[in-house]
Amino acid sequence: MLKSLYHLFLQILLLFPAILVAQINDSNPSSKIDTALEEKEKAQINKAFEILNRGNKEALTIGHQLRKKAQTHYAKINSVLLLAHYFNNRQLNDSSNFYVKEFMKLNTVGNDSLISRRKSAAYNLLAINYKDKGLVEESKKWHQKGIILAKKYNQEEDYFKHLHGLAVSYVAMGDLNQALQLFKECLTYKKDLEITMGSYINIGQVYAEKKDFETSDLFLKKGLKIAKEKQYTSAITAILINLAANAQVLNKTEEALDLYYRVLDIAGKHKFYREKLNAETNIGSILINKKKFDDAELIYTSALVNAIDLGYLDHQLNIYENLKRIAIHKSNYRQVYYFSSRYFTIKDSISLLQRNQEINELEVKFQTLQKEKEISLLQVEKVNRELELANQKEAFQNLELQREIEKKESENELLSIQNATEKTVNENNLLKKNQEIKEAQFLIQQAETQRQRSIKNIVLYSFLIFLIPIIGLLYTYYLKLKAQNELNKKQEEVNEQKIASILKDQELKLVKASIKGQNNERSRIAQELHDSIGGNLASIKLRLNNSKDGDLNSINLQIDDTYRQVRNLSHNLIPKKFRENNFCNVLKEYLNNTLKGSSISSNINAYPIEEIDLLDERLQAEIFKIIQELITNTIKHAKASIIDIQINLIDNILGVIFEDNGIGFNAKKQTNGIGFKNMKNRLKKISGVLNIDSNPRIGTIISIEISNLKPTTNEV
Repeated sequence: MLKSLYHLFLQILLLFPAILVAQINDSNPSSKIDTALEEKEKAQINKAFEILNRGNKEALTIGHQLRKKAQTHYAKINSVLLLAHYFNNRQLNDSSNFYVKEFMKLNTVGNDSLISRRKSAAYNLLAINYKDKGLVEESKKWHQKGIILAKKYNQEEDYFKHLHGLAVSYVAMGDLNQALQLFKECLTYKKDLEITMGSYINIGQVYAEKKDFETSDLFLKKGLKIAKEKQYTSAITAILINLAANAQVLNKTEEALDLYYRVLDIAGKHKFYREKLNAETNIGSILINKKKFDDAELIYTSALVNAIDLGYLDHQLNIYENLKRIAIHKSNYRQVYYFSSRYFTIKDSISLLQRNQEINELEVKFQTLQKEKEISLLQVEKVNRELELANQKEAFQNLELQREIEKKESENELLSIQNATEKTVNENNLLKKNQEIKEAQFLIQQAETQRQRSIKNIVLYSFLIFLIPIIGLLYTYYLKLKAQNELNKKQEEVNEQKIASILKDQELKLVKASIKGQNNERSRIAQELHDSIGGNLASIKLRLNNSKDGDLNSINLQIDDTYRQVRNLSHNLIPKKFRENNFCNVLKEYLNNTLKGSSISSNINAYPIEEIDLLDERLQAEIFKIIQELITNTIKHAKASIIDIQINLIDNILGVIFEDNGIGFNAKKQTNGIGFKNMKNRLKKISGVLNIDSNPRIGTIISIEISNLKPTTNEV
């Protein structure tokens, strides 16, 4: 149990939003955005990340406001990244993943290096979120993708961030030696203090796994000192949990409990849900060891509710295992069977999610990169050795030459007396030879000067010969471009004439279709009034003329039936509203009238609005009724202050995103009401898909996609 205990505590301290904001500069050369506006939105983004790093909830409000109102791509993509990091800090992993995917969709502006940096940051967040949910293999996959991407674009900082995260995944998988090797490699990178600090902490955790608790405490306390200096609250919490775990293993129960309760205090203030669950489950294990089974069962049951609500599969496994132990001690074998069944069900679901062949392929790529790095180091070492041997060989040759020179000098000293008489003759000969050498050098110098002049002339003539055809080709290319431009202008004029003709035809068809639709509607209303309501009124008049006291009830029933027919007819006339008015204007007017006098503010955005207003009227009516139901639910239940509606028509797919900042709800438990059933039935008729992202306390996001569009028929 203690081995898995450390896996639960392992934290990644490398959420680097502040660094990334400085690097994601999305200036688009083709856009003409006011420089003052761009600088203003950059300042707002930087301030928001500073607030996020301090753990302030105000970052959530700022992120939503910027996401809705930002005008520059820089502010839009960074506001989404801010929200992803905010929910990651709160361990709301599904919400964080939602905004990470939106961030990746926006990652289309900039050069390849910039796009890869953003993609690397998204991979890091996805890996952390999946690890927090207990999906270690999935986390490992995203870190390996990040390493391969960093290697491709030679991004050293991103490489070490993902290398650190991969080491954490190896610890969670039990491969401690591989993890320790990667953490020590991270210590060689001195440019990022967070990586250095995180490596020290995680090395301490690995030594704890190896039962070397003295070395473990040494590294953890080094990390704690740095975390307190830098005021990293999450790091302080993680280190205290690990120190408490070490004390628990060494049977220092009171010291462990004191540290766990300090963690509960910090986690409660800063809403670190996972750390709070860690502390609760470990307090429960201490209570089990003390035979306090009722107290342990109470704290595990409370922790289980939070673990299920937050979707932490690894915590659920641990809690069910310990609840089973408590049930065994109490001889309650029915609960033993139930907890065992739940344990294996969750374990099987985790295994199913982790069966991904891509993980093994990425691991092979990573190992290949490691081998290539080792081979490069060996090759460098081999070259150095060869150079050293060559230097030694040259030194020996120089020594031999020195010895020969010394020997000759000795012989020369013996012969110096004999050569004294020949010295004068030799000096004269040498003078003559020097004079001859000087004359030869002068002739050689003159020849060299002449040769250099010839070379310069040849180069100059070659350059002129090469330049003339190039000038001719450039002039020919200029004439071709000029002719092509004139041809393009004429083609554009022809295309504009064709487009104008098509637009006139379309306008004529729309007018004819509108007239035909109005005539059909008048005929249908006249027939309905004549056949149904007119017949009933004639019958009522006849019966009133011949009525008796006993016939009043039946007449009253017939009047009710007539009223229902009138009411149904008026309801059937609702689509006429969309024919006489634009759909988006009708929706805005309805929302303004509904929320008038309330404290709820609203915002509706539609793009492209002209194409949305031309959708089939029956489809518009169904969408209008669905949004009516969503607005009604928000007013009744959500306690929200903001409603945001986004309608997009892209690639013939209609998307509706309805978002509020209310109290949220458990989507798995509360989607079977009458309202949701009605919405699903309406969507089924128009081939729509409904997705709900909501958790208690974080608001609700409901997205709708409709791909089976039936555009309005414009032919008469």
